[in-house]
Parts: sequence; structure tokens; C-alpha cells
Amino acid sequence: MALQEVTQRIFTVRRPSSLALELEGFLLDCRSRNLAAGTLRFYEQKLHPLLDWLEQRGVIAADEIKALHLRAWLVELTNTAHTPGGVHAFYRAAKAFCTWLEEEGSVEVSPMKRVRAPKLPEEQLEPVSIDDVRAMLATCDSGRLLDLRDAAILLALLDTGCRAAEFTALSYGDANLKTGALLIRSGKGRKPRMVFLGVTSRRALLKYIRKRGEPQDGEPLFATDEGGRFSYFGLRSVIERRAEQAGIEPPTLHSFRRAFALTCLRNGVDVYSLQRLMGHADLSVLRRYLAQTEGDLRRAHERGGPVDRLI
Repeated sequence: MALQEVTQRIFTVRRPSSLALELEGFLLDCRSRNLAAGTLRFYEQKLHPLLDWLEQRGVIAADEIKALHLRAWLVELTNTAHTPGGVHAFYRAAKAFCTWLEEEGSVEVSPMKRVRAPKLPEEQLEPVSIDDVRAMLATCDSGRLLDLRDAAILLALLDTGCRAAEFTALSYGDANLKTGALLIRSGKGRKPRMVFLGVTSRRALLKYIRKRGEPQDGEPLFATDEGGRFSYFGLRSVIERRAEQAGIEPPTLHSFRRAFALTCLRNGVDVYSLQRLMGHADLSVLRRYLAQTEGDLRRAHERGGPVDRLI
């Protein structure tokens, strides 16, 4: 629905009379606060199913939503092949919506205040294997433009720890090819930050730029075959194609970010610097990326275990 139509409906009704209209008001508030497009998509994708579920059970107004409804909804999500992380995402969206309903006066107290968050298991997030990265790089050895580009992409994904959306948004003017600094103009929460390419990644990028021809500042740093900007799926297809050529299972784009975090930790980067490089608001999020292997913990014990130092 167009923004103008949403606004007209809200202002021509004295008080929203349906959950659908309440949701339109919530999304309009999100837009007015200039929340990121990804955040808006997240709320739309998670909240429309909730409203459909409630309306099927006769709940059509905000003040009719009870904690019991929301608990039953979460249980149904759990029982219909959703992962614990997926169920938790639905919970977060519903909590934000219900908090807004309370702030707007549509309900006296958010019903989510009495609904506890689903417990998340402590999952180890697997990084891309460095051997797999080497195998994919070995398929990019012809010196052709496509090979030079894909090699630069593989190295830059691993060396910067960028989110996929941040990576595809990079423009030529965001890169300092002398220092390796890359400006992320709008990270999560629309916060800018700097990430960096090391010497090896910088050389690969320079080879690609020389073969491609120096682009204008606003043009994408990594361009598609047609010279445009990569979409998420286009970037993923690069990785999938190289993995197929290397004879390995395709790693996810996010697994490069995990490998960046874990490798930095193993190489002595302090967690506060790593937090800033990865663009995390707090350390609680970072901890999920830093699930260490048994070998990491064994080496830590070898360095600091007290008994071996008694004698």
C-alpha cells in the first residue's frame, strides 16, 4: 500500500478500529523515524503472519490481544518447523509492535510484558574454512576480469567481516586504496564505521580495478558482469559458483564474517576493537560469533593453566 494511502486512512479515522490499521500506523512510525529498509522488511514479514493468525481466531482489535494468544502463537511457530532463532525473531517483532501499541494508548499495557522470550540454544556458528577459501581462490587464476573480481570479493569478504548488505553497498569512492580503509556508510542501525583491507586483499582489489578501468566514485566497488551493483543473491551466486568449481559445499555469505571474527580473536585482537570493526552495538551479540573450538580452549589452558606452572 502506498504511503499516501496509508496516511490518508490513518488521518480520516478517529481511532484505528482494526489490527491491520494499527500495523499500518506502526510501520508509518518506523518510516518517520528513518529506520533502515531491512528493519521495515523484518517487521512486515514477521507481523503480517501474526495479524492473520489473530484475525483467524476472532481477535481484530489491539485491546483484544492477550498474553495467552501470543504464547499459543509462539508454541505453534515452534511446532511448525521454525528454528529457535526464527521463533525468537517473531517474538522480537511482536514485542516491538505491542510496545508501540502501549505508547500510542491503543492498549493500557503491552500484552508482551507477560510473555517470556523463547530460550535460544547456545549454537556454535560455523565460520568458512580457510582451506575452502583457498580452494575457491584457486579457481580464480586465469587473470581474466571475472577471475580477478571474484578473487577480490573472496578476500575482501574475509578481510573486512562486512555484512552482505554492507558489502554490496560499497562504492569506489568509499575505498582508500593506499591505506585499505573502506567506509561503511550505513551499517546496522544506519551507523557508519571503517573496515580495512590488508596488503594481500588490497593488491587483489587493485589488480581488479586496473583490469576493469577506474570507476567513478559513486559506482560500485565490485561490479556485476553488466557493470551494475550486486544484489544479495548475485553476490551469493558468485560464492556458489566458485564453490562448485572447487568441489566444495558452498559457504554462506555470513560464514565469512564469522571467520573474520574468530581469526581476529585467535590472532590477539581485543574484543572491544573487534566489536567496532564488526559494527556491533554491544558485546553480547559478538559472543555468538566467537564460539571457540576445543583446540582454542586447549591452547588457552596450555598458556595459562596453573598446575603446569607449580614446578
